[in-house]
Amino acid sequence: MTDIQDYQALEWPYKVDYDKTNKIETDILIVGGGIAGTFAAMTAANRGLKVAVIDKADIVRSGCSGSGVDHWISISPLSTETPEEFSETLRLGVGHGKYEVMSPIYIHAMESYDALMELEKIGLPIRDSNDEFKGAAFRDDKTKLMFAYDYERKNCIRLRGGAQMKPLLKAECERLGVQLFQFMMVTSLLNEGGKPGNRIVGATAVNARTGEFYVFNAKAVIIATGAAPGLWSFTTELNGSSSHFFDPNETGEGQAAGLKAGAQFMNMEGNTGWFNSAGGFSRPPYGTGDLHNTWYACPIVDAQGKHIPYVDNNGKELTLEECYRGGPGAAPHGPYHNLEYHLTPKLIEGLKTGEYKLPLYADLPSMPPLERRALWGLMVGNEGKTNYSVYKLYNRYGFDPDKDMLEVNMLPAEFYPSPVPFWAGFGYPMWRAPDGDDCIMVTDWNLKSNLDGLYGAGIFAGTQFCAGAASHGRYAGRNAAKYAKTVKLLPVDNKQVKAERERVYAPVKRDSGIGWKELKAGLARIMQDYCSSSKSESVFKRGLEWFKSVRENEASELYARNPRELVRALECWTGIEVGEAIIHASLARKADCPEMDFQRIDAVDNSKGEWDKYITITLDENGKPKFGELPLNYWVKSPYAPTLKENYQKNSAL
Repeated sequence: MTDIQDYQALEWPYKVDYDKTNKIETDILIVGGGIAGTFAAMTAANRGLKVAVIDKADIVRSGCSGSGVDHWISISPLSTETPEEFSETLRLGVGHGKYEVMSPIYIHAMESYDALMELEKIGLPIRDSNDEFKGAAFRDDKTKLMFAYDYERKNCIRLRGGAQMKPLLKAECERLGVQLFQFMMVTSLLNEGGKPGNRIVGATAVNARTGEFYVFNAKAVIIATGAAPGLWSFTTELNGSSSHFFDPNETGEGQAAGLKAGAQFMNMEGNTGWFNSAGGFSRPPYGTGDLHNTWYACPIVDAQGKHIPYVDNNGKELTLEECYRGGPGAAPHGPYHNLEYHLTPKLIEGLKTGEYKLPLYADLPSMPPLERRALWGLMVGNEGKTNYSVYKLYNRYGFDPDKDMLEVNMLPAEFYPSPVPFWAGFGYPMWRAPDGDDCIMVTDWNLKSNLDGLYGAGIFAGTQFCAGAASHGRYAGRNAAKYAKTVKLLPVDNKQVKAERERVYAPVKRDSGIGWKELKAGLARIMQDYCSSSKSESVFKRGLEWFKSVRENEASELYARNPRELVRALECWTGIEVGEAIIHASLARKADCPEMDFQRIDAVDNSKGEWDKYITITLDENGKPKFGELPLNYWVKSPYAPTLKENYQKNSAL
């Protein structure tokens, strides 16, 4: 009890000044300092522009790849795929299939290897320079590059030092003179004349330590804030580091600010009940026995040591070599979720009859030595969240991959033959999250929004994976720099700034009321009940009624005792704004869309494909939703060229 009292008596360690306003002028403002944001900053700075980056955390480890990445999904000079084939591989193998936006993917295909070479230039270890893996099937002896998943197509490169990526990127930004504003939350975008829909001329932000207000005036703004996870989950404390695969600092403020400024978004109705949702109660990512992605293709045995075969979708058993060599049916869909490589479905019946016994184990010792060392050391150890909590701690406390097997999660039997990573757990349907292709800003071939001066990059603009984020950063950085060199710096509208300032500081002006945790729990409950697997018109409308009630009541009583709580309180408002947009978009889509894990109880018939289209949404000046639509292949429709290659060549700003 004394410890608790002492903790409560501690003073806030930073000087707080809610009345102070800092004004920053810059050419390019980047919101989000993850992989996409830092690459955008470096690119624009190298083109002679003055650049500033805002991030809610320390950029040295911020973003989805802040703690590392083990593989770089990219074609290289050794790859057997063309950019068009690679793009189709990603489109079919991950994400939303025909609802995947191809322009960001093609940018990924064209830029990712060059981005990797930039990383190597600033000091990231990539190759097997010390010949540790000489002779391995996945290594190219001439370049010393190492490949993962498919050793024939070579469309995914193993990174020798992926855990060092963010520290190197931050250091390079500092070397280039980029202004880094850390521990700061963006609260709004600023429009010319203060009118939503006009050109973007800057942004506002609040410091999570000092409480100071910031007004950024910029010629162009790039948003790279990632996805909007956590809307269905009220706390990461339920499950620690594994409650979100995305960075928990990603709460959707980029989406909220963009919507209110007049930017268009699409796929807002998409969300999933597995993998990135907190509801899975997953184990530490990659920290249990597995055979998928980072653990590809580790043999699995049962509790008796009996080997469980890999099979393709035709039921043909596959050898380990066939899995890596793209044997028949083994790896047709690309380097990440291998949809036709899984444990035999016979395992389900075998567990019932006693042929197989739980628990299952990842049989690392049976792997060829170089493959085993690559899995436990190159992959596990560099992939996000594994370097310390899995690789270093497991090794410290006696785990030996040469001798020891690692237990697989206890899951429903039917889950084991699926392509879902075992550590992701078995999610409850009401605990969901947007995937990497959901809640994205509509962009053109410049990665520009419908608003002049506003660009997107990374997951926010529709790409998954670290390599895609880096590619987007380079591309958006070039195009924003090109635009900034042709326009003047326009002033911010003081009325818009004043109104935002009043909104931001309302919680700290109250002496009591409701805390951010209580409100966040209530908001998550609305999403769990009214935007889950049971979707219908009446359910969605009831959810909007709840949001309206919360706006008028609980949210108006939200209070904060310090700058950290102020930021958390503002995140609750973000949850309201993005949650409402998701439900509005869900109402607008009347038909089922399995590609986005979107099924309605009252779905209209779509046998003729009338609903095979994107639904777009933004907000008008009064905060009311405005809807539109785009064809599924809008990126090769007028006014664009008819091929991916032509559009890239015309708009890449190289």
